[in-house]
Amino acid sequence: MEFWKEVRRQVLTNELSQRAACKKYGLGWHTLKKILAHAEPPGYRQSKVRPKRKLEPFLPIIHQILIDDRQAPKKQRHTAKRIFERIRDEHGFQGGKTAVKDAVRAWKQVHQEVFLPLSHPPGEAQVDFGEATVKLNGVETKVALFVMTLPYSGAIFIQAFPRECTETFMEGHRRAFEFFSGVPKRISYDNSAIAVIEVLKGRERKLTKEFLRLQSHYLFQEHFCLVRRANEKGHVERLVGFARRNFLVPVPQIDSLETLNHSLRERCLANLAERTRGKPAPKGDLLREDQAAFLPLPKQPFEARRVEDRTVDSQSLVRFDDNAYSVPVQYAHRKLLVVGTVEQVRMVYEDRLVAKHPRCWERERTLFEPIHYLALLERKPGGLDHARPLENWQLPECFALLRRRLEAADTQYGTRSYIRVLRLLEKFSLGQLTAAVEYALDIDVIDADSIRTIVEHRSDQPIELFPLDGRPHLAHVRVETTDVSSYQALLGEVAP
Repeated sequence: MEFWKEVRRQVLTNELSQRAACKKYGLGWHTLKKILAHAEPPGYRQSKVRPKRKLEPFLPIIHQILIDDRQAPKKQRHTAKRIFERIRDEHGFQGGKTAVKDAVRAWKQVHQEVFLPLSHPPGEAQVDFGEATVKLNGVETKVALFVMTLPYSGAIFIQAFPRECTETFMEGHRRAFEFFSGVPKRISYDNSAIAVIEVLKGRERKLTKEFLRLQSHYLFQEHFCLVRRANEKGHVERLVGFARRNFLVPVPQIDSLETLNHSLRERCLANLAERTRGKPAPKGDLLREDQAAFLPLPKQPFEARRVEDRTVDSQSLVRFDDNAYSVPVQYAHRKLLVVGTVEQVRMVYEDRLVAKHPRCWERERTLFEPIHYLALLERKPGGLDHARPLENWQLPECFALLRRRLEAADTQYGTRSYIRVLRLLEKFSLGQLTAAVEYALDIDVIDADSIRTIVEHRSDQPIELFPLDGRPHLAHVRVETTDVSSYQALLGEVAP
């Protein structure tokens, strides 16, 4: 550049003639003309594309492979190396790999998609799920991250769940609406099977029953992206990665997801003090504008759950979400409604709740409640020591002592009597029955009927007096004492 400047300065200020400059600096005439015409070196400029004699006949094949790749799964598309191998082996290409790589790069640059920036007014939201790894009780575990973002303010809400499913999808919405203190008017989604049964023409969708129930409760308007157009909810797509990098690094070491979710909620609150690039105010200030455009939260609480019809099998087990849960044996072979939430699974027969279990998020597990099988064991007492539902059932020591004494007193029916005592757990708590058994052992009255009498007597609640506070009109009511002699008079009248 210094040489270029000096030649231009001397010639254009008439210190040297053009002929003298060529002689002094050893320049050709055309080179000097180029220096005088440009204030800086223009660089190499190719007047026309060099012909690629070896590759040119194969360019239509390369382009067709790249076009077909648009319909293939993203992780199974051709690399430039794979295209080179194919045209070499299948079509006899004699050129090098670099030429093919250049041709692929040039085609992708020309055909790379350009996206239109979208406008996001207040009151809109976007929802997506992501994945992250945490150490749960020392074990590396993958969790599903529910993320809702508000593109106008940039506010974000994130929660971790064991798995992406209908219950966690709806529970994430419920928590997000409560966090934002309102319901966005319009929410954008991808075409997840949780919400969409079938993708119809354009943006028309056939929606799942549970998604319609969620929408009917909160009254928001749905917006589903076109197929393979995740950029339509690009705000949440970016912030899933943002939340993972900023909220979950280093890998959290936790004892429960409740602990993690409390921490994530606090991080989301702290993030409201940040300002997004290009925004005029912090997220918390803009959130108030979002909230002004929100729908109000319904007064009626929403239960995030999935309901399925199931038939109880011969072992008194109900299959739900790839796990089996027990119900009382009297409901074997009957149809039940199974209601699954994030925390628990309930079984309902007609209008009665017949069983309830904590939700299991593992696979192919069987969850027994020993009490459900006691009625069957009373008819088949020989199975008491071999019943799988009673494995690892930890009872207080007094129950083992009671069994030994019952079986010693009656070798034929002692075990059955012990099971009758256990069946009192169908009505009373373990603490109530334990106290009754300990008392019965102390007074040496150990038959099942006596223990029932003890526990029923101890569980009776005294009748409370009816308070007159706030009922001044009842203070003046007087109820006369019944005169029993009146009834004697009646008896005398009917006598012969």
